[in-house]
This record gives sequence, C-alpha cells and structure tokens, in this order.
Amino acid sequence: MTHVADERAATLAAGMAIRFCDDLDGDGFSWIVDEPMTRTSHALASLGKVWLVDPVDWPEAIDRAKSLGEPAGVLQLLDRHNRDAAAIAKQLGVPHLAVPASLLGTPFEVIEIKRWSRWQEVALWWPERRTLVVAEAVGSNAFFRVGDDQVGVHGLLKPIPPRQLSAYAPDHLLLGHGEGVHGPEAAAALRQALSRSRLSFFTWGLTLPRRVRTAKLPRP
Repeated sequence: MTHVADERAATLAAGMAIRFCDDLDGDGFSWIVDEPMTRTSHALASLGKVWLVDPVDWPEAIDRAKSLGEPAGVLQLLDRHNRDAAAIAKQLGVPHLAVPASLLGTPFEVIEIKRWSRWQEVALWWPERRTLVVAEAVGSNAFFRVGDDQVGVHGLLKPIPPRQLSAYAPDHLLLGHGEGVHGPEAAAALRQALSRSRLSFFTWGLTLPRRVRTAKLPRP
C-alpha cells in the first residue's frame, strides 16, 4: 500500500472536514469524515470498473473514483447506512444495491453479518486483493475499541460477535467507521477483536457514558 501525497489533505465539504485514507494503489481508496464517528466510505476498482461502498458525498472523492474506472454500482452494506448512496447512484446512473444477498458479476463475495429486523448488515470479501470491508459490526473508532486494540466489535454485538469473520485473514481491513488496517496487522487485529469481544464487553459498558458524550452516538 502506498500513500499518495494528498492522502493527508483535508477539505471542507458541506460543513464537514473530509480527507483520503486507506490507499490501495489503483485498486481503490477510502475517504473519512473528521467527526466523532469518523464515517468512512470506499471506492473499489477492478477490471475497469469501480464500486462505491457506503459513500458520503464528496465531489473530490467521486471524481477520483471515476478516474479508476467506469462506475458500476453503489453498495450499501448496512440498512441504516443510507448516507448519500441513493443520490450518488442516481447521479452516476448506476444501481443502488442495499444489503445485497449476492453480487454476481463483481469480484466480491457477500458475507452475511445480521438479518435482524432492525439490523441488516453484510460484509464484502474481495479474494483477489484479500480485502475485507465491514460497515458496522467491526470498527476502529473509539466507540468500538477497548484499551489498545486497533479495532473492536460494535458494543451491541460484543456479547454475540460476528464470528463468521474469523474465517477470513485479510491483508486490508476496510471499515465503515474509522481508518482501516493493512498488512499482517489486519488479520491479527480482526482475530483479537473477535476473540476478546465478550471479555471486553463489561469494560466497554463501564466506559459507555464517556464514549456517548464523546461520540454523541453514531451517525449512519
């Protein structure tokens, strides 16, 4: 993974400070809103096409995504991650696929996370790039983490962590809240988050009031 010169550059769009992160060379990148819940969006490119994942509208990111290939779809991995997905899909003239059960004709495999009435979530696995994309079940934001963990399971899922993710050993772990983890640390951070989830639940709960005050509860 390389770091382009503008990765650290920030801009102000619609009252939000946004910057690039998680550069995957020509295979994609992410952008993150500098706010308490650090909403993170992704562009993934393969074979001349590009897919946007849980996007927040930032024209600079959309233009950069289009430079990687022809827009093929906007993927919404969590039912409440509406963000700007529908509007961007309409603008680009591509399908808006919300919590899809499969993604035939793409390089991605769909991993079922939750199909609850109030929590519908899937994750993406990109085998060729060993890239795992998780919208909400796991995050690197302080709202998710406990102690010095790089990532953590969402607080409400800590008692019942998404252990299906333990079947994957990503080189790139991209998240819906917070910057991703890359290289050998990605798989290790994921394993640790899942294995310590139940043990960390009580610590997380004790510090929840402080986390709520800091994060002001997660935005979609």
